[in-house]
Amino acid sequence: MFGVFCYNLSMAVIKVENISKNFGTLKAVDNLSFEVEAGQVFGFLGQNGSGKSTTIRMLLSLIHPSSGSIELFGKSIQKNRASILEQVGAIIERPDLYPYLTATEHLQLFAKVRKQKVAAINITKTLEQVGLSHRSQDKVQTFSLGMKQRLGIAIALVHNPSLIILDEPTNGLDPQGIADIRSLIQYLAKEEGKTVFVSSHLLSEIEQVAHQILIIHQGKKMVEGVTKELLDPEKRIVQIKTLDDVKALSIIVAGSFSQYLLSRKEGIFLKLPTTAIPMLNESLVQSGISVLGIETKNSLEDYFLQITSNA
Repeated sequence: MFGVFCYNLSMAVIKVENISKNFGTLKAVDNLSFEVEAGQVFGFLGQNGSGKSTTIRMLLSLIHPSSGSIELFGKSIQKNRASILEQVGAIIERPDLYPYLTATEHLQLFAKVRKQKVAAINITKTLEQVGLSHRSQDKVQTFSLGMKQRLGIAIALVHNPSLIILDEPTNGLDPQGIADIRSLIQYLAKEEGKTVFVSSHLLSEIEQVAHQILIIHQGKKMVEGVTKELLDPEKRIVQIKTLDDVKALSIIVAGSFSQYLLSRKEGIFLKLPTTAIPMLNESLVQSGISVLGIETKNSLEDYFLQITSNA
């Protein structure tokens, strides 16, 4: 039998309020707040050293916040750690696996570690979910990196958790392995009704799977919102390439398009309505600028760079 943890479905699965974490004089996380609703894929983004892994360790009660509070399923993680974690599955970086055990033996072992009885049919189902049923009796030493990552997720799923927390689940994977993990995350949320909290540096992957994203930088929240709303197709990030970028930039700064200008270390970037792009091009050409190209972007990576470049 799987452990049962009842909670009010109207409550957020994760509720973080004003958490900070200090390591000596270093403030790794700074007054961070957010909520994750049931059934969401929640994308947690930030550059290396931004505080993502520290936040995840606090969510799992591996370390305690210096201040603030964390609730999972409507209850304090610090006061109800054991019962809450029965309904949480997690991978932090790469899973620890045993090369001479099979995939099935791994799931049996980790179920025992959790002191939970998991029927053989549920182990089979879990391996099917991650696409490893055909390798269930093979030793892990014969697995590719992508297969090991999927087995790690299977271990996180073996006790049928409601919340799955994945820290950089596609690290080191080839394009096919990344696509496999992406499909698995979508399946878990859409077909299994799981809530998935996923941290990744592969921004394009988060863009494709996350209902909502949160970007942090140097431990602070920069922006949070629904992915589709943040990446509004009516407003495009545009890169202008000309034969004289210095002159082109001075013209933009002096004119009406200055309000759309983004500050970047290299290149000319603006975020403006789609309908204004032809007018921008015409304005530059009429000013004697040879425009080599106008490249429109609307990806999470560009949005991320926009948010963090001057933070």
